[in-house]
Amino acid sequence: MAIEAVVFDMDGVLIDAKEWHYEALNRALEYFGYTISRADHLTTFDGLPTRKKLEMLTEERGLPRGLHGFLSDLKQQYTVDQVQLKCKPMFVHEYALSNLKARGYKLGLGSNSIRSTVEMMMGKSNLSRYLDVTISNEDVAKAKPYPDIYLNAAAALGVAPGNCLVVEDNPNGIKAAEAAGCPLLVVNSVLDVQLDRILQAIRHAEEAA
Repeated sequence: MAIEAVVFDMDGVLIDAKEWHYEALNRALEYFGYTISRADHLTTFDGLPTRKKLEMLTEERGLPRGLHGFLSDLKQQYTVDQVQLKCKPMFVHEYALSNLKARGYKLGLGSNSIRSTVEMMMGKSNLSRYLDVTISNEDVAKAKPYPDIYLNAAAALGVAPGNCLVVEDNPNGIKAAEAAGCPLLVVNSVLDVQLDRILQAIRHAEEAA
């Protein structure tokens, strides 16, 4: 088996944005007396789409469903503020993606964020030009932890899921990649996303096949 493509998660992999999403949603929720604790964020909510987080809060804590639309819009507004202020290019990522591209790998992004956030962050980080495909949670029927995002990314890149290395940091994303049948490189932070680690994961995946 030859790895032909690499698909990256976004938050926590290419963009150090997990705190931005957490802070933005809590800021919106606080208007109505709700918050997500740090422990709940790390163990349950992290990596899920906003609409799924709001649905969980409705089911578990009685958040009125009629507020979902307003809260989603407000959270997005606060996220945009954070992105404009904090999202900047990282040399280590530009170096990795440009080298992978030069070596002939197809590159994609599969994110549980909405498309406008994906496009904004990829633009601000200067990574859009390296990506052949971007899949957001709006492009699938079911977001992570379901496999749809990675299955769609592989299909759009024209490769089989087994020939597509996924770079992930989050339990929901890891479940999605495994369910899609993609080999995995699991990272702990954006600083772990380095060319040598990705090439090593490609070699391991090819040897294990």
